[in-house]
Amino acid sequence: MPRYELSIETHFSAAHQLRGYQGDCARLHGHNWHVKLRVECTELNALGMGIDYKTMKREVKAALEKWDHYNLNDIPPFDTINPTSENVARLLCEEMQQRLNNERIRVSRVEIAETCTAKVIYWP
Repeated sequence: MPRYELSIETHFSAAHQLRGYQGDCARLHGHNWHVKLRVECTELNALGMGIDYKTMKREVKAALEKWDHYNLNDIPPFDTINPTSENVARLLCEEMQQRLNNERIRVSRVEIAETCTAKVIYWP
């Protein structure tokens, strides 16, 4: 069965520190986190679209508002779990699934990059 995968990219800025980590990342530091959201579908709507990119951008922006320009360690659940790239990707993916998944669309993966050379990809 043919599938379409659509993606948008965005970013947010946030500080974090890794509890229990032996190294530089144990100290408070910040990143311009790069985000790639991917959704897939097998059917197009009446306009020939899987999902409007504007919808994807609006929903990911709304999801990231609570993290943008904050210290992630101060925000639940990162006040109890480490704000690693892996946890950030999983939690963002879970929220985007709630916001976007329907009978035609499903979030297929979320990529989070702390730097241009270090990223994680989370598949639900």
